[in-house]
Amino acid sequence: MLISQKYGCTQHQLQRTVYFNTPIAKMLSFSVIIGLCISRVSTLDTKVSQNAHSPSESYLMSIWQNRLYLYSAAALVFGIWFSLKLVLKKKSFSKDVGPWVYKAVKSNDSPDRDPLVHVSGVKMFYGSQTGTAKGFAEELSEEVKTLGIPAEVIDIKDYDPDDQLADECTNKSVCVFLVATYTDGQPTENAEWFCKWLEEASTDFRYGKTYLKGLRYAVFGLGNSVYVGHYNTVGKNVDKWLWMLSGMRIMTRGEGDCNVVKSRNGSIQADFVAWKVRFLKRLQALAKGEKKGCSGNCKNGGSCKNQRKDGQEEEEEGEKAALQNNSSEEDLIESSSDEEDSGLQDEKNSGSVVDMEDLGKIMNSVKKAKSKEEGQGDGQMVKLSKLNGVKKIEDDGERREMITPALRGALTKQGYKLIGSHSGVKLCRWTKSMLRGRGGCYKHTFYGIESHRCMETTPSLACANKCVFCWRHHTNPVGTEWRWKMDPAEKILQDALEKHQSMIRQFRGVPGVKPERYDEGLAVKHCALSLVGEPIMYPEINTFIRLLHSHRISSFLVTNAQFPKEIRSLVPVTQLYVSVDASTKDSLKKIDRPLFKDFWPRFLDSLRALGEKRQRTVYRLTLVKAWNVEEMQSYSELIALGQPDFIEVKGVTYCGESSASSLTMANVPWHQEVVAFVQQLADMLPQYEIACEHEHSNCLLMAHTKFKVDGEWWTWIDYERFQELVQAHDESGGQQGFSALDYMAKTPSWALFGASEQGFDPADTRFQRRNKTKDISGC
Repeated sequence: MLISQKYGCTQHQLQRTVYFNTPIAKMLSFSVIIGLCISRVSTLDTKVSQNAHSPSESYLMSIWQNRLYLYSAAALVFGIWFSLKLVLKKKSFSKDVGPWVYKAVKSNDSPDRDPLVHVSGVKMFYGSQTGTAKGFAEELSEEVKTLGIPAEVIDIKDYDPDDQLADECTNKSVCVFLVATYTDGQPTENAEWFCKWLEEASTDFRYGKTYLKGLRYAVFGLGNSVYVGHYNTVGKNVDKWLWMLSGMRIMTRGEGDCNVVKSRNGSIQADFVAWKVRFLKRLQALAKGEKKGCSGNCKNGGSCKNQRKDGQEEEEEGEKAALQNNSSEEDLIESSSDEEDSGLQDEKNSGSVVDMEDLGKIMNSVKKAKSKEEGQGDGQMVKLSKLNGVKKIEDDGERREMITPALRGALTKQGYKLIGSHSGVKLCRWTKSMLRGRGGCYKHTFYGIESHRCMETTPSLACANKCVFCWRHHTNPVGTEWRWKMDPAEKILQDALEKHQSMIRQFRGVPGVKPERYDEGLAVKHCALSLVGEPIMYPEINTFIRLLHSHRISSFLVTNAQFPKEIRSLVPVTQLYVSVDASTKDSLKKIDRPLFKDFWPRFLDSLRALGEKRQRTVYRLTLVKAWNVEEMQSYSELIALGQPDFIEVKGVTYCGESSASSLTMANVPWHQEVVAFVQQLADMLPQYEIACEHEHSNCLLMAHTKFKVDGEWWTWIDYERFQELVQAHDESGGQQGFSALDYMAKTPSWALFGASEQGFDPADTRFQRRNKTKDISGC
């Protein structure tokens, strides 16, 4: 029977009895002895006056006279004894009661305790514009649930941080923020309010610096490193603001990069997968109650007092595990959230002093960051390996492909036939239409292109803009320079022709397809380098154009006016386009959303470079109602700068709802509105007149009066004559030049502005879709 049960006392009472009964008993005994001595001495004092002092009485009298010294000595001994008793309390407890009592008490306590929960759940907050961050959040949620941990995906716009975020500090949950960076480093639309609140709270004294103390969080940012000044700004800021409010970062911030060249793992999807693996491992450790080991880089600016050799042993074990890993992929150094810690420390602890022993670490960090910047600036991709150090990739064979697996899947779904690692071809809807004899595109009306013999392709899917009216919904990559693997021009053209012909063959035997046009369609005569992206970025664009001409294929190249140097070095093309989507700096930034910081000087210089060309040049104006239709005077100034041969004015085409653009049908002008705009613009340009119209495409053509010969327009192209001129130019090494007037052809009457056909070829049959009326006639 246990002692506690035998004496009918609780475990707490037993413990107090063991600890304190012995000292109290001794104190009482000591007091009794002192009392007896005092009483004895008092009794003797009464007899002193009556009897003579005996030796024993003299001794007692001496003790009484020195009683103060005795009291002091007794108090000192008692104090020393009591102090030792407190220090050795636990040891004394085990000796007096016995180890079997302690074990019994411990065993009686353990069954009454509930299992300790370290992670109650994981909440994934996403800030997404195109749906990528949302997809990542849902994917991570499924992975977390497989670990047996509750997970919840939350749209950050539906979350009230003022009322709910502080609760996350006490409910043992882990918060994961997957946030994308949008235009100019701003948060996405659904994350605007959360970011605004978090920024204000981090600097508001009413919340305090410990408002989110206890909040465990992790951040994964989505961005594009092509935007140098705004790369992953939102992810960095959210991480910073949470940390300033004393949130506890459970792992290093992850950064996904849409730029496959600089992405650590080859694509933003691969970046997320790599971060997700680390997060799940960290989450499992938290669920077990394990704490993150100290790295030695404490935020208080001083040396870490808890730094032990265990950290070194863990690093050695990690290196051994990495060496034994069968994977051939290199472990790239990840971006650390501690990069901002030095700056954050000034905000959080102003006036902090750095110890001399930490100065070496700081200098190493500065050198590492500097070497990284130099590596990125030398035009080569740099990989940092924990095991192999810095490795510069100079061989083109080691460069990454432009088309990632995810991008390949998205473009293939849209009907692209991808070529190599950066090119593509697609069948235009006007090609299909003309095969059926239902009319051609506006280029057929304006310039005499045979739409069923036109191949729409591009040698570069990448673009330097992210226009709001992009008809590819920004599925293509972006970039400001060529840093991907490069396929030879011969291979691109050969595959493009084969894939185009393969798509044409699918129309064999299709009802409505004209046999003669089917046969003609297999022989490509025109190439529109306007499918998607920026074709002029392709380093071998001149070789590609020469190959087209050698196959007697005309070339129509479109550029977004951001590469003036490339425009000047471009070989003669049949017709060179420049997209002029806005006439002022602010509106161009709003509509085209260019990647270049110096986009406006580049834009103006590109127009000047276009004016230096002798072959046919075109301004292509896209009208977006309520955005750029009021800038008449500015447009006229830009036209005077480049002096193009033709000006195409087209109403914007609405390609459906896109989370990456705020464009709606309300921004699409009516054809009458486009006509009114062109007429006003023509009145301001005495050297230009309205020449042609294609009502079906909501497009008009203004031409320089030099193409109006004897009162008749010559906007069409003599393609055979062009091939003769360009061949002579190439054979002479560029000495024999030619101009746009040397290969012009007369425009048919049905294509002219004001004609009853409104640009529709009378040789074809107009086909108009009508909604089928529901049959309500009964049986």
